[in-house]
Amino acid sequence: MKGLDLSRAFWEQCARPLFRRELPAFLDRAAIGLVGEGSECFGYDDEISRDHDWGPAFCLWLPQGEWETWTDKVEPLLARLPDSYEGFPVRMAPERRMGRVGPLSIEGFYAKFTGLPHPPRDWKQWRAVPEHFLAVCTNGAVFSDVPGTFTAFRDALLTYYPEDVRLKKMAARCMGMAQAGQYNLLRSLRRGETATCMLAAARFSEQAISMIFLLNRRYMPFYKWAHRGVGELPVLGRETADCVTRLAGLDWTLGPRLEDKAGGIVETLCEAVAERLRAEGLSDAPGAWLLEHGPSVQSRITTPELLRLPVMLE
Repeated sequence: MKGLDLSRAFWEQCARPLFRRELPAFLDRAAIGLVGEGSECFGYDDEISRDHDWGPAFCLWLPQGEWETWTDKVEPLLARLPDSYEGFPVRMAPERRMGRVGPLSIEGFYAKFTGLPHPPRDWKQWRAVPEHFLAVCTNGAVFSDVPGTFTAFRDALLTYYPEDVRLKKMAARCMGMAQAGQYNLLRSLRRGETATCMLAAARFSEQAISMIFLLNRRYMPFYKWAHRGVGELPVLGRETADCVTRLAGLDWTLGPRLEDKAGGIVETLCEAVAERLRAEGLSDAPGAWLLEHGPSVQSRITTPELLRLPVMLE
């Protein structure tokens, strides 16, 4: 069973009846769910994930300051929950929470990842938040939220970046994909620079995956989940995951003999990205040389300060 499903069932079968019986007023004030750090919150957990910080658990969110009223009533109920559920150790004891589950403030939870007690209010605030943190604080599931305060913050983040911020990032990704994959990877192969080839392929892969998340208006998660996540996206997701998988399987020690094969893998994806950018009206540059698409994408930005930044800067 996936960790998120396990935690939802634990809440519904064990915790929620207890709170309904003993402290129903709390359910009218709090949001309950499982969101945040951990592979189970993304649905990417497996048997290996169970080696640490995994098991039945949930978060209880209240507005800043309200825990002062509720802590002495909630903690005794949490202490009455079973130590295990469906054969897995429960993580609700204070020493097992690691700041990820249990009682949390709404503002504190979001500020941990965004640095803000409220949703970003302008492009500068949006641009300052690391993307993988936006992925972290909008993953998982909310099981219950009668007041709607936690969900309102979550929904504001899920509306995604302001369009000018998205365009700036996409322009930079065009440049990064071109520089690392269409240019430096091939030059490194000709020189037989194995380590540089590996680095160029990795840089291209990360830039490409980021581009596809941007095209899909989804936040890219932490790098170890990025490849799996991109393969689930509807717009060029499967193609990008396949491209990265094929690059990862190449023997870089072959040097120049690998140039045509590696170049073909890279170029196929770049052609697909260029075609998509044109189809969505984000670029009018011809061909698949993404170094030309970057400035075209950036030219569509209407915020003067963002428009004046170097195309590669993001």
